[in-house]
Amino acid sequence: MIDLHSHILPGIDDGARTMAMSIDMAKQTLECGVTHLVCTPHIHPGFFDNTPAIIENAYNELVLALEQENIPLTLSYAAELRVSEHIPIWIKQNAVPFLGQINSKNVMLLEMPHSHVPSGMEPLVKWLLKNNVQPLIAHPERNRELLREQHKFDWLQRIGCWFQVTAGALTGRFGEPVQNFALTMLANKSFHVVASDTHDTVRRPNDMGEAFAVVSAVDAAYAQQVFVTTPGEIVGAPSVVI
Repeated sequence: MIDLHSHILPGIDDGARTMAMSIDMAKQTLECGVTHLVCTPHIHPGFFDNTPAIIENAYNELVLALEQENIPLTLSYAAELRVSEHIPIWIKQNAVPFLGQINSKNVMLLEMPHSHVPSGMEPLVKWLLKNNVQPLIAHPERNRELLREQHKFDWLQRIGCWFQVTAGALTGRFGEPVQNFALTMLANKSFHVVASDTHDTVRRPNDMGEAFAVVSAVDAAYAQQVFVTTPGEIVGAPSVVI
């Protein structure tokens, strides 16, 4: 499996605090069947003011540490960007680390606040698509406004968003309402990838193995698509059947 969303880089956001924790997270990630992990620390102005240079430095340190520990997990890096009026400026400045590409578009992991859908969401999405960027919305199933008013998810679909569901949402880690929303999305085949959004090994571990079993029990071909084929195409990894 290929995991497009993680907070494994040490000391630069609310994920791994130390390199030792990062190494433990990498081991756990391998154990649950992931072979390639994308490091996606937050870029959230005023909270996590990460830059491509900061992310790249932390990434290089982690790659070296995994090599020294003989941990055969391959990595790449991007970022999870909080919805912001700064995003178009950052893109014009080549300051956004993308996940990769699909359908000739750069893929950006875009995070809404957990509480609501921002009022500027539609013009931002339209600007991104016009400028050859595919927004991939992180964990929509945990957005409280979407939970209350699920027709707004349909609206986000119509304006061109793609969606990344959290593995733990499918297994019930975030409670029954979130799980039910994720399972509704599964029934409708309305998400494009599943990713762990792992932050540590206990509170927010990597649930990709258990989530793969949940999706496979419903539709094995769809599980292959959202855990392997689509994320593999985005990061440029060879596709394998699991």
